[in-house]
Amino acid sequence: MLHPYLVMRYRLDGIVTVVDAVNGAATLEAHPEAVKQAAVADRLVLTKTDLVADRRGGPAAADTLRMRLRALNPAAPILDAAAGEAVAARLIGCGLYDPRSKSPDVRRWLAVEAYADPAAGGHRHDPNRHDAHIRAFALTTPDAIPAGAFEMFLDLVRSLHGPNLLRMKGVVKLAEHPQAPIVVHAVQHLMHPVARLERWPDDDRSTRMVFIVRDIEPRVIGELFNAFLGAAAPDRADRAAIADNPLVPFGGPDR
Repeated sequence: MLHPYLVMRYRLDGIVTVVDAVNGAATLEAHPEAVKQAAVADRLVLTKTDLVADRRGGPAAADTLRMRLRALNPAAPILDAAAGEAVAARLIGCGLYDPRSKSPDVRRWLAVEAYADPAAGGHRHDPNRHDAHIRAFALTTPDAIPAGAFEMFLDLVRSLHGPNLLRMKGVVKLAEHPQAPIVVHAVQHLMHPVARLERWPDDDRSTRMVFIVRDIEPRVIGELFNAFLGAAAPDRADRAAIADNPLVPFGGPDR
């Protein structure tokens, strides 16, 4: 675990995962940890594609592996090391801030469009159904959410699903400061300090959150998010019912 001193002074730029094109497919099938590493990456570097090309059925096998990686992680660029694509300029600068302008680039960092399902409306769910365990999806809303409600939502998600919450990142519009959004970012157990932007970096002033999870149905987190937004839903608990419930992991409002 990172020391608090480092967490307060350094920011995670991005995660780069290297995938061996010769053994990658077999590794993904045999090792759940490898699937997780591919799913949470900001950049996927494919190595030994030149060796695969020399084998019978090699190009087709490499294409199948790329499709598998794209299904696991629809937002991460796949860079072919043998083709000279894995250069420094494409490996770094994965984070919120554009390394050239030093200003936040929310759209590039979140890449919400990669998780979009047009049939799902405001909640964009799970375009990568080629894995039995990993799910990647986005939640979006134009509505502002009270800071206390959002903090409670995050606490509840982490309490209930912490080990299976592989990655979460987002830009959030809080009711108290709708013109100055906050940026949230968590990688498994590590929650990075919340950052507040001075202003919205583009014309999209909606809350956008991306989740990469294991063995969690997107609707579970989506319905919980709706409850804290105050969205009405038949036979579903609302924010007050959850917050006042002494059985939730962090107790009611006076606990």
